[in-house]
Amino acid sequence: QVHLVESGGGLVQAGGSLRLSCAASGSIFSINAMGWYRQAPGKQRELVATVTGGGNTNYKDSVKGRFTISRDTAKNAVYLQMNSLKPEDTAVYYCNSKAGILNRDYWGQGTQVTVSS
Repeated sequence: QVHLVESGGGLVQAGGSLRLSCAASGSIFSINAMGWYRQAPGKQRELVATVTGGGNTNYKDSVKGRFTISRDTAKNAVYLQMNSLKPEDTAVYYCNSKAGILNRDYWGQGTQVTVSS
């Protein structure tokens, strides 16, 4: 089992920045990759960014150049630095980890990000 706790969401004006943090606990040795997903009202949850244990990253096209994902293996944490935020970035952001042989998904409770125009 992997337990994830997010922090850092909030309300920000368009063009502003926020930094999300996610702390992992439990069977952290089994984590293969970590990432961030988001879900806006009435929409499906979508991938924002992921990072593997080897440091390979992947981003949703619309956040490339604005968002940066990073992972601190010593602290069992993953971060999402979000710059130049847009109203369309408004969503609940969820931390995700894929762990074990079957790459099982684990999710945090979510943190609200609201970008005002």
